[in-house]
Amino acid sequence: MALANRDPVTLRLLPDALAPIFPTPVVVVPTFIVVLGGIIFGLFIGFFWEWLREHQHRSKVTKKDRQIRELEREVSGLKKNETSEDEILALLEK
Repeated sequence: MALANRDPVTLRLLPDALAPIFPTPVVVVPTFIVVLGGIIFGLFIGFFWEWLREHQHRSKVTKKDRQIRELEREVSGLKKNETSEDEILALLEK
């Protein structure tokens, strides 16, 4: 692809009509760099968009993980308190 698309292309930020008002740099690059750059730029935009879209899913998972950790701490605390507080039940079990 690079060998077939070596013709130079002029890239400008603004059209020629606005160039006297707002001077912008002009870059001359081969066509294949423009094509590959567009593909890479599109991939980055897609990855970023997907990352933003999945934000709600990541936040839900984080909340669920936090709830699980709190419940596990509560269960372990209840197991510790269960043996020490219920002396009568402990005597009956023996």
